Amino acid sequence: MKTVRSLFSMLIVVGTLALLLPGGVLAADEPYPTRPIQIIVPFPPGGVADLVARPFATAMEKLLKQPVVVVNKTGAGGAVGMQAAAVSKPDGYTLMVALSSISVMPEVDALFGRPSTYKLKDFAPIGLLTADPTILVIRNEAPWKTVADFVADAKKRPNEIKYSSSGVYGTMHVAMEMFAHAAGIKLRHIPTGGGGPAVTALLGGHVDCLSGGPNVSIPHLKAGTLRVLANWGNKRLSALPDTPTMQELGYKEVEFLIWSGFFAPAATPPAAIKVLREATAKAVQAPEFRSAMQKMDTPIDYRDAPAFQKFWDEDAARLIKAVRNIGKVQ
Repeated sequence: MKTVRSLFSMLIVVGTLALLLPGGVLAADEPYPTRPIQIIVPFPPGGVADLVARPFATAMEKLLKQPVVVVNKTGAGGAVGMQAAAVSKPDGYTLMVALSSISVMPEVDALFGRPSTYKLKDFAPIGLLTADPTILVIRNEAPWKTVADFVADAKKRPNEIKYSSSGVYGTMHVAMEMFAHAAGIKLRHIPTGGGGPAVTALLGGHVDCLSGGPNVSIPHLKAGTLRVLANWGNKRLSALPDTPTMQELGYKEVEFLIWSGFFAPAATPPAAIKVLREATAKAVQAPEFRSAMQKMDTPIDYRDAPAFQKFWDEDAARLIKAVRNIGKVQ
């Protein structure tokens, strides 16, 4: 009888320890998913991450047979939502769609000697969803016909040519400073409250140029109010076939993509990750997702977890270098 009681006690202890382990050992044997899933978007509604996440969530919901809800957790340039995702329970029910700026925030914190709210290793990449190079946009009446004209003028007038951005260390800021560093020019940065206000500042003549996503600028290019000089990608855009890349123009290290990716907390059980990877591969092919991206003029650039990790590592290295070149901006 004593032996039976001891064995029973031991089983209780083992079971308790299993439940306390990261991700939950028992989770590997349980079906997934069995309840609603939350996708955190660390930016406001209407931005790139949100516009990608919502049709993606719709497609995932049909595949996973569970509600998939997008929740906007905003603040601190995305750091609030990213931290929330990083510290959430790694059970596969709290996930995230984030942008390339995920790689920038920890480096900015290090630059200022602040404790980082999250680390890149806190996340497991599930799949790259979209990738769009920024483009160098100017007003139609601006004097520059080429990037060479722009650079020559900037060298004659350091800090006089103004560009707008969505904010300090945001995608529009980092991309332009990456180019300025490579070209050996000094430009004047005018940060605004977001991508929309940055474009408005250019249209209103308050600044001279910006680097932004094609989907935001293309309507103005078609209307003839703005012109494009180059793109930050490694190939020409199908929507702008006559626009050269920075690399074609001799700036070999200038590459910047506004990409969106799907992430889980790092300790999420492999069984859940496997289900999410398989569903993501199908979701990016779903008609509702493809149609939404087509309307946004945003190219789908799906890559499964291993390829996404390689892409992310290379992209993060470029962005970290760019932030270090920018230095402290008070």
